[in-house]
Amino acid sequence: MCDSGDTDWLSLRPVEPCPDQCCGGGCSPCVYDLYQAELELWEKAKERGDPQLLRRANTENPSVLLSSEDFREFTIFSVEQETEDTSRYRFQLPPGASLELNLGQHLVVRGRVNGLDIQRAYTPISSINAKGYFDVLIKIYEHGLMSQYIRSWRERDSVSWRGPFGGFPYKANKFGELLMLCSGTGLAPMIPILTSVTDNEDDETFITLVFCCRTFKCIHMKSFLQEQARFWNVRLFYVFSQEGSLQNLPMSYKENSKIGRINSTFLEMVLDTCRRKPYALICGSASFTEDMVHMVNELGHNNDSIFSF
Repeated sequence: MCDSGDTDWLSLRPVEPCPDQCCGGGCSPCVYDLYQAELELWEKAKERGDPQLLRRANTENPSVLLSSEDFREFTIFSVEQETEDTSRYRFQLPPGASLELNLGQHLVVRGRVNGLDIQRAYTPISSINAKGYFDVLIKIYEHGLMSQYIRSWRERDSVSWRGPFGGFPYKANKFGELLMLCSGTGLAPMIPILTSVTDNEDDETFITLVFCCRTFKCIHMKSFLQEQARFWNVRLFYVFSQEGSLQNLPMSYKENSKIGRINSTFLEMVLDTCRRKPYALICGSASFTEDMVHMVNELGHNNDSIFSF
């Protein structure tokens, strides 16, 4: 036991998170779980009079790239603008190293704005086998707290991440067809899953991706999606909520695009033309996800064949 007569235990006590520090992504452990664990450790160290317990617990293992409990710093290698308000950020890893994520897993980033610590969840869009880097697609919101922090990011800056969390338990040929319904940056978790199918010659899963965005100019990863559409087992539909006319679109988009929003009639057409019984993957805003789950249920698919990110 250490002599802790001069230890200021109150200054070492962990600070309880405020609501803005929770990313809302259902992470396990959540920041509140971590706080509870840190508080219990603090109480144990205080009871024993041994502040070294706290210091040993905070020692990081440099050989582990990610931790679900501790934030690790990664350097921004490049920033590439995708649309007017969305960019792809590439983070550097050691040569030959990989995050070793499972499909659809997300990470949590930590930022500080106006003295307030905030956290948000983002899903890497790079292949789960990518080595030496990982990519994240992030939309900037005019009045978003995290967006204020992300606007300041520059190449060579260090950013703190922890994770991974969640994920979609996919295996090759597990489903006959995947129906991906996504809106905006809800495309992110679909990309590694799509890539895992098209990169595997033995995976004969069909993919139908319905991507909702405001206009043609708002399509994220446009070149990537066009390349994926060339595969025999992939087809894409676009739904534009604010596009004026399909006549303004390139020829390759006109036949598989719709103006407005997804409704039951359109979704029923998509489901009827699926080549096998589809398993639905859904990602977007809370209202988008609720609407899609409701429509898919109404069209005869129960929750056992739906996964929401």
